[in-house]
Amino acid sequence: MLANPSPASRWPSPRIKRAQYVQTETAPFGAVFVSTRDSVDGPRPGATPSALKQQKGNDMVQVFKGECFCGAVALEATGEPEAMGYCHCSSCRSWSAGPVNAFTLWQPAAVQVTRGANYLATYAKTPASERQFCRKCGGHLMTVHPGFGLVDVFAATLPELAFKAGVHVNYAETVLPMHDGLPKLKDFPAELGGSGETVPE
Repeated sequence: MLANPSPASRWPSPRIKRAQYVQTETAPFGAVFVSTRDSVDGPRPGATPSALKQQKGNDMVQVFKGECFCGAVALEATGEPEAMGYCHCSSCRSWSAGPVNAFTLWQPAAVQVTRGANYLATYAKTPASERQFCRKCGGHLMTVHPGFGLVDVFAATLPELAFKAGVHVNYAETVLPMHDGLPKLKDFPAELGGSGETVPE
């Protein structure tokens, strides 16, 4: 057990009855967090029936499968993500070749490479983000964030996961304003080294 809890351990409890905004000063991504859980006892609405389920103790957990563009590298994400949202920073835009990156954040233990680990390559422009891709096709899969204690599996990598964004980060850098009513953080939450400030849509 780590002496100092990782930022991920400060997320609100997943055991809330329905998806809602929770005002808190301790949750990463600022004062606003949206749970992706609908209830303790079942999958959230919109989850695709084809998503695998497996027994873990007395509970059934979902297993979401994904792979790179050519299929050489496959992975599984088990359970529920810690958060989902959009990142507007220039690095994510450049890496994804798009105007915004849709992220799903997971505990590292929930993400496993199940095929083609020898084809998995990593590029780290900074120590904050270890971007992983397939060395055969170049397909992007996920980004490990050591400082956050979380792994971002790109939303497009997990087609069976019902993506439901809860927040925008690095919105001060946006090139695609999105008027969806979700909280817009200037950069990152204060708990993760950002200002924690929100900005208008």
